[in-house]
Amino acid sequence: MVTAILSALPEEQGGLAAALQEHATSDCAGRTFHTGTLHGQRVVLALSGIGKVAAAITATLLIERFGARRLIFTGVAGGLGKGVRVGDVVVARHTLQHDMDASPIFPRWELPLRGTALLACDTSLSALLLRAANASVAGASTRFSLENHAPARIHHGLIVSGDRFVSTARESALLRSGLLAAGHDALAVEMEGAAVAQACSDYGVPCAILRTISDRADDSAHVDFSRFVRDVASGYAERIVQALLPSLPR
Repeated sequence: MVTAILSALPEEQGGLAAALQEHATSDCAGRTFHTGTLHGQRVVLALSGIGKVAAAITATLLIERFGARRLIFTGVAGGLGKGVRVGDVVVARHTLQHDMDASPIFPRWELPLRGTALLACDTSLSALLLRAANASVAGASTRFSLENHAPARIHHGLIVSGDRFVSTARESALLRSGLLAAGHDALAVEMEGAAVAQACSDYGVPCAILRTISDRADDSAHVDFSRFVRDVASGYAERIVQALLPSLPR
């Protein structure tokens, strides 16, 4: 069984690509794909690209061209939920496209012709990802934490996606309050996960999504972003994936 490991940023995959056995690369649609074996699992690594369209195309290529039968997505996100801090990790239970609005034909956020706004991630795969995250990074301390070097915590819940970088406190508050009013308690916001989940749902391929919180989706969202990715998020992603792979069925 081929496991796809899809990442938003190249810093998250360098160590994984270097560790591949029988490593080969191929290019398609402007993307580079790395194939090989890792912890006895057949894997393919790729970068999602930024935004929902790019991510959906990459997920489709992983399934159609490389035969992926499960998909793990790692990346960074802005924290929305109460108590979700910089340096924490969120594993998605569901995803939602926060910029989907086909009203009044369909209710706001509902995916047209699907009858729902929420797409569930695979329960079993997400449980294994949660276990790997807890074993790898729970309790880790980072100087990027805004709450006095608080240890990293692992959360499980709703991640929302949209083709916009949420970067002001006002926008973040409006997004969270609007979703809460409809019963959607979002923990984190990013730009790709819900599109990947929709592609996987259409193909019947299990997916699980993990995001490291790099900011609070507010006016300081851009501060030290590159350094955070390099020094924190990339290490988290690699450690969690390395811990996850041995536990996956073959």
